[in-house]
Amino acid sequence: MDIGGGVEEPVRELRQYFKTGKTKSVTWRKNQLTSLIDLVHENEDAIFKALHKDLGKHPVEAYRDEVGGVEKSASKALSCVEKWMAPKKSDIPFLFFPAKGEVLSEPLGVVLIISSWNFPIILALDPIIGAISAGNVVVIKPSEQAPACSSFLANTIPRYLDSNAIKVIEGGEDVCEQLLRQKWDKIFFTGSPRVASVVMSAAAKNLTPVTLELGGKCPAILDSLPNPSEFELAVKRIVGGKWGPCSGQACIGIDYLLVEEKFSSAVIKLLKKFIRRFYGENPVESKVISRIINKQHFERLCNLLKDPLVAASIVHGGSVDEENLFIEPTILLDPPLDSEIMAEEIFGPLLPIITLDKIQESIEFINAKPKPLAIYAFTKDETFKRKILSETSSGSVVFNDTMVQFLCDTLPFGGVGQSGLGRYHGKYSFDTFSHEKAVMHRKLFLEIEPRYPPWNKFKLEFIRLAYRLNYFGLVLHMLGLKRYN
Repeated sequence: MDIGGGVEEPVRELRQYFKTGKTKSVTWRKNQLTSLIDLVHENEDAIFKALHKDLGKHPVEAYRDEVGGVEKSASKALSCVEKWMAPKKSDIPFLFFPAKGEVLSEPLGVVLIISSWNFPIILALDPIIGAISAGNVVVIKPSEQAPACSSFLANTIPRYLDSNAIKVIEGGEDVCEQLLRQKWDKIFFTGSPRVASVVMSAAAKNLTPVTLELGGKCPAILDSLPNPSEFELAVKRIVGGKWGPCSGQACIGIDYLLVEEKFSSAVIKLLKKFIRRFYGENPVESKVISRIINKQHFERLCNLLKDPLVAASIVHGGSVDEENLFIEPTILLDPPLDSEIMAEEIFGPLLPIITLDKIQESIEFINAKPKPLAIYAFTKDETFKRKILSETSSGSVVFNDTMVQFLCDTLPFGGVGQSGLGRYHGKYSFDTFSHEKAVMHRKLFLEIEPRYPPWNKFKLEFIRLAYRLNYFGLVLHMLGLKRYN
């Protein structure tokens, strides 16, 4: 939408519309979710074209990672929203008799969603699903680094969704700064930790709650798998989890691979096999792998490879095409641990393999870095699985696969520490954009007098027994009988 007059007026209009209460009805919420499904169904080709223009995504990749995910999430919300909205009965201790309790989910109000460029459709629309399911009004700020997708959202959303309640505001850093100066009831941000700190600082001025979906260096652990076919399948899934989603430009994509040194040659051989199978002998001509988003990120990735010791560790790939912003799937074996490629999130098609004497050392290696958004571990060792779960901290852990947790609406998706704050997907999205209001109903009889002054020992003992929910002791105490501890 045009913000020639600034962002204050659209935000004010949203707040006024929220006060009408229209967004709180189940009918409004279901209508918006139905319209969102229609938006995706009726504009699938336009979405494919926008994603190809911004990132070079193949239509199948675009459907798998974006369009299909939005359809699935919106359909799930549509079928469940009435249940999610319903008051939840709460068990009330007998001490409060006569009383009953319930928890009511109410919308937070005016929500700001700032989405990212690497999955510019699903990372904009998936949070909207949660926000409108919960009955909020929304401003969505798409990433200006994916201009075709940003333009698509700005032009299409008003044709399908209630424009009084959901507004798209495009723009760059200056617009984002203007938005962050407004008062919001919730901010949902997907992006880098650097920008997240700016978002959180701005939110703190109004004590605005935030959800931060960030990233980090997500490791994959490859244990010894005696069955050759299982070992091969594990490597196949690692290739899919590294280069399949947006050419490695994914917050939950594999950042580096940990493997015992004695298996490194076999792993590299299989990695090369599946790279060729998926992307051909000349990946730049395959048209099935995404390109780098822009020249700035292309140069950042190229600079990671310019360190002579890092360049010397390349065992596959390494070629770049600046004109087409393409970097070949690249494997590195034991680059220096103090190099930039092992210090910062790679966010691209470069895969360092770090060799260990024993795979159990991977836990210490992971714990020496900030908490990742995901850990992927390929192992059949149940003891090792338990150690990974108990001795590491991450947003999620997936055993024997990669990235599938993002598509599972019955699991929460989110980070911990530097990889994020908060969670969403499915019912968790509804909860993220809701306030759970506690309600207690009591009656105007059966008063408990010891709750009031003047105080005495009898009242003190009564309150002590009440807090301990010692009902038998209370009866004895009220009857004046001796009570034994």
